[in-house]
Amino acid sequence: MRVLVVGGTRFVGRHIVQALLDAGHEVTLFHRGSGDDDPFPQAEHRHGDRDGDLAELAEGTWDATVDTSAYVPRQVRALGEALGRGGGRGGRYLYISSVSAYAEADEPGITESSPLEVLTDPDAEEVTPETYGGLKALCEYAAVEVFGAQTLIVRPTYVIGPYDTTGRFTYWVRRLADGGEVLAAGPRDQPVQVIDGRDLADFCVRLLEDGASGPFHVAGPPPPHSLGDLLDAVRDAVAPEGTAIRWMDPQAATARGLDGQALPLWHGGERTTTAAADVSAALARGLRLRPVAESARDTLKAQDVTPLVPGVGLDRQREEELLRSLGESEADGEESRGAER
Repeated sequence: MRVLVVGGTRFVGRHIVQALLDAGHEVTLFHRGSGDDDPFPQAEHRHGDRDGDLAELAEGTWDATVDTSAYVPRQVRALGEALGRGGGRGGRYLYISSVSAYAEADEPGITESSPLEVLTDPDAEEVTPETYGGLKALCEYAAVEVFGAQTLIVRPTYVIGPYDTTGRFTYWVRRLADGGEVLAAGPRDQPVQVIDGRDLADFCVRLLEDGASGPFHVAGPPPPHSLGDLLDAVRDAVAPEGTAIRWMDPQAATARGLDGQALPLWHGGERTTTAAADVSAALARGLRLRPVAESARDTLKAQDVTPLVPGVGLDRQREEELLRSLGESEADGEESRGAER
């Protein structure tokens, strides 16, 4: 296949491009590069800005287009226009959305047919934690409107692994690898799912090769899977013996000003149902999920290309202060055992 990838140089896009090349496909990347340090020299590179400069896409025909970087529906429609009527020169369109596009459900186990988020202001374009999911849902509607019923929509949960630009999973890998007492906030059974960027990429290539269409959310492990399960798996994979996870009561954590930035992947004590997705449809289509432990080890090995992100996670001094203040009345009732490796 000849595949156009919009983005393709960072994290999710980078893994998708690598998977396409590994499978023998011809790849064109459209991105804002200088041309001096473009990755994937075996691919064609076209430079521009999807927010206003799509001139480099005026020529060319592809069998498929993978869009990793549309956050507002206007960007989807502009891409379709640049690729000809109905995006015809772009072939089958695959849009990387998010499980955040789902509305909060009454029970865990959401499926691809669960209701999507609705923005109170459908004209909003500022991407914030409050608008992100609704904007992704609007991008999905725009994708089907422009590119047709054969559109592929992939909704990943938290993406992890080498080249992660968010720092969320990386914080826990690096912190647990340092050992000692590690602070986390409860409840320990808060649902959470993740997907390694390489597994996401392989699945996208499989969908394109199989001629699939429609939505698939991509998450793992299948529920029930909790924040405690995730951190235990990371600890057992990378931490020195004796590393312990101390769980703070969620109300105490909130009172001390902690949030999902200070303690990544924590939802402030809420058991959000969008973090417990039924992945049976994707598994039936060939999604393969590597163990969280493997992702943790590979993330640690790839420190040079998977850095910590400023502002994500606790600095050590603040963590030590919180650990010292963590009395029995504030603990979430459990301290993890030391790593057994």
